[in-house]
Amino acid sequence: MRYKSLLASASAAIVAAAFLSISPHATAAPMPRVHAERSLGDRAIQVDVFSPAMNTVVTNRVIPAAGGGPAPTMYLLTGIGGGIDGISWWDNTDVRRFFADKHVNVVMPVGGAYTMYTDWHTDDPAVGRARWQTYLTRELPAVVDARFGTTGRNAVAGVSMSGGSALDLAIQDPGRYQAVASYSGCPWAADPAGIAMVSAQVVRGGGNPANMWGPPGADGWQAHDAFVRAPRLAGKTVYLSAASGAPGAIDRGWGFPPVEAIADACTSAFAARLGQLGIDAVHVDRSAGAHTWGQFEYDLHDSWPHLARAIGA
Repeated sequence: MRYKSLLASASAAIVAAAFLSISPHATAAPMPRVHAERSLGDRAIQVDVFSPAMNTVVTNRVIPAAGGGPAPTMYLLTGIGGGIDGISWWDNTDVRRFFADKHVNVVMPVGGAYTMYTDWHTDDPAVGRARWQTYLTRELPAVVDARFGTTGRNAVAGVSMSGGSALDLAIQDPGRYQAVASYSGCPWAADPAGIAMVSAQVVRGGGNPANMWGPPGADGWQAHDAFVRAPRLAGKTVYLSAASGAPGAIDRGWGFPPVEAIADACTSAFAARLGQLGIDAVHVDRSAGAHTWGQFEYDLHDSWPHLARAIGA
């Protein structure tokens, strides 16, 4: 009995100490939230969202769904400059007109230049605190779903730098997306060629690739090897497009033929990998196209029927 009495007294003391150790000023972790909104005209809205992961406010251009009732969501990522440079779907294509009558919420984040839209292991002097995977797969969807009353069905699509990133996001969080599209992107492997390709994009913005996923070839890089982790795309609608790099009628303005030729090789290799796994994908390999917004706009239009069916738009 004395043993039980001592044990009870000790337990009570431990519980009391635990309560005393809790600061009376302790607060819950901050949640993502709408920081501000403003109209962009023609039903479009700028929605600024606070990201706890990055401790910053991220601007998002949103085209709300046409018609009534809950609608699915299309997350549309831009190229290497993150849209801050004035080069984006919003600035360079007919995205507002094209989706004006579509029953889908189109969300276009602004930011993430040279980050590969991933979570960096370490803050970087050039890109700052980059936790874009967390923002795009967790924080932003939570806000969008609550603000727009969505169906919870999603697609993610990217162009150029963000084409490979869109595929990576769908692989990292397969439950989030029912469809994914890469327009003139370059899905990467954690081999020397893939590491060099990804690193070149990060370095172009002044970032240190080692701050992103650790030393070249380390576990962080292996975790984002799209070729190894491609089986996680099974059951999704996958759209892949790229062109030869030869300028053609599809283009609009000056392009980057060598970049498109590289994207074409990457995309074809990834399509072949999906074929080996028995994963169906729409693979468009155009004979003409020189990495221009005319080409990207055309492929967005071409992909939409496939993506729309997958998410119920």
